[in-house]
Parts: sequence; structure tokens; C-alpha cells
Amino acid sequence: MADLTALATDPAAWAALLTLVVMEVVLGIDNLIFISILTNKLPESMRARARAVGLSGALLMRIALLFTLSHLAGMKDPVIWLFNHGFSWRDIILLGGGLFLVYKATSEINHSTEHKGEDGDKKPHGKSLGFAAAIAQILMLDLVFSIDSILTAVGMTDHLPIMIIAVLVAVFLMFVASGPISAFINRHPSIVMLALGFLLMIGMVLIAEGFGFHIEKGYIYAAMAFAGFIEALQMFARGRTKKTADRH
Repeated sequence: MADLTALATDPAAWAALLTLVVMEVVLGIDNLIFISILTNKLPESMRARARAVGLSGALLMRIALLFTLSHLAGMKDPVIWLFNHGFSWRDIILLGGGLFLVYKATSEINHSTEHKGEDGDKKPHGKSLGFAAAIAQILMLDLVFSIDSILTAVGMTDHLPIMIIAVLVAVFLMFVASGPISAFINRHPSIVMLALGFLLMIGMVLIAEGFGFHIEKGYIYAAMAFAGFIEALQMFARGRTKKTADRH
């Protein structure tokens, strides 16, 4: 209790908490995009519940990992060696998560570009994604993103209460934003393709980091922001064109 009181009156602790919340939200964007794309493939009545379950899983995984920090630190130690390069459990998880993201993004892009009728509408194909399958895929990627998120938190502060509060606030903000983001992606097909491109890029980054090549996240998010800005301009231009056509 004394430690918590000391942290509550420490300006440095508040600064660390604010910075960490922002970092957790930024790191959670890719997770949120993945959840939105998957849940939009479910019947509308199931989407909100699937988002809630997916984000709850992300929250539980992050908190569980926070209480196993000593274990988590050991995940950076090599456990197998291939071609004179040591791979830790963290590297293996990042590789698996990256390959899964690349596979999912590639298959979704293939479906979006190949399964179209003459009028441009997508043909129904195969079985729709089931609730259990969607949750399983969300939780699989939650694990990868949770490890990345918690390792970032550990690098920014030594205080467990600050890390827990930051994770709680960040996941709450993601939960609030998940519905609008999911609806926006569902309304605009071009945004779906852009989001899939983001997931493909993030998957490649995870694979690179699994092989020991560190890529600054700032470059990734700057590229995502620029691509989003260009897409916003295109949406604005399409809207103006449609309004002009409607008037004539």
C-alpha cells in the first residue's frame, strides 16, 4: 500500500503511466485491425460478442504475462540453434505469429481480388467463419501481440502497478474504439484492402524480428499513417465525384 501511495504522488510515475498507455494503444492498433477484419466475417449478431471475447483474451494474456516477468525475461534466451543463429521462445512465437498473419492477409487479399462476379460483387464461397474459429484465431494473435506489448512495458518502467494500470486503460480504450473501427472497415471495402496490407506488413516485421532483425516501429506506424492519409483523400475524392454525378 505504501508503494502505491508513493507512486500516486510521484510525477515521474504519472509520466511513465501516460507514456505507457499511449504506447500500449499504438501497439494494439494492429491487434484491433485483425480483430475487426475477423469479426466482420461473422453474422452481425455475433460481432460485438466476438470483439468482447477477443479483447478480454488480450487483457487476460497481458496481465498473466505481467505476473510472470521473470519467465518472460528468460524467453529471450536461445533454446535452439539453426545456421549459427540462436532462436529463443520469443523468436519462435514471433515467427509463428508472423507466418500466420502473412497467411491470413494473403488468403484474404486473394479472396477479395479473385472471388468476384461480373458486376464486381464478391461471390459467396465456402463456409462462413464460425464463432469458435474466429475466437481461436484472435486469441492466437493476441498471444503474439501481448508478448510484444509487455516486453515494451517492461522496458519502460520497473513498477508492476503502473504496467497493470496502463494495460487496463489501453485495452478499455481499444474496446471502446473496436465497434466504430469495425463498422467503418465493414462500410468501406477499400479500407479492408488497406488493413490487410497493414497486416501483411506487420506479419513480415514479426518474421524479421523472429530472425533477429530489429525494425523501428516508428517507421512502420509512419508508413501506416501516410497510407491512411492517402486513402482518406481518395475517399473524399470519390465522395465529391458521387455528389457531382447525383446532381447531374
